[in-house]
Amino acid sequence: MPSFIGGEESTANAPFHLSQNCNPTRDCGDSPSQDKIDNGVKTKVLFICVHNSARSQMAEAWLNRICGDFFVAQSAGLEPGTLNPWAVKVMSELGIDISAKKTQAVLDVFRSGQLFAYVITVCDEASAERCPIFTGPAKRLHWSFPDPSQVTGTAEEKLVRVREIRDAIRAKVKNWCAEVTAPASRA
Repeated sequence: MPSFIGGEESTANAPFHLSQNCNPTRDCGDSPSQDKIDNGVKTKVLFICVHNSARSQMAEAWLNRICGDFFVAQSAGLEPGTLNPWAVKVMSELGIDISAKKTQAVLDVFRSGQLFAYVITVCDEASAERCPIFTGPAKRLHWSFPDPSQVTGTAEEKLVRVREIRDAIRAKVKNWCAEVTAPASRA
């Protein structure tokens, strides 16, 4: 069912089907020869956290990498700050460069009129409740992850903890992608 913001029809929830050859449990964005969404429309996803400096940036990068044939992800923050250097470092360890990414305000994204099929908060419950309501068909999800900016300890201890957060985000994105695309693959 289409949704309207400012009189524009959304294709964000356009139905899609995976080719029978796609296995959504693998990293779907790693090979250019992998199957595409049959109708050519990628489902839009917005990840939101407090500063758009770590968790939402990592989630955006992982979804675009793991399941970029089916989804296009963006991220934003309630109070955009600067990229967290620990997040930049741990993502680069796995070949994902987020160092040039800019943080953006969730209200700017909202005002732009963009439509998303999913709006996923990746911060704590209290912060998630402050997120604006996106009108239209967006399904709101909340995935709670610790804030890398609050990690304490030595440099090595911080690095270990931010790697754990990175890996937890990756696992959640990978599992969610497989779950969301699975019904289409059985069609």
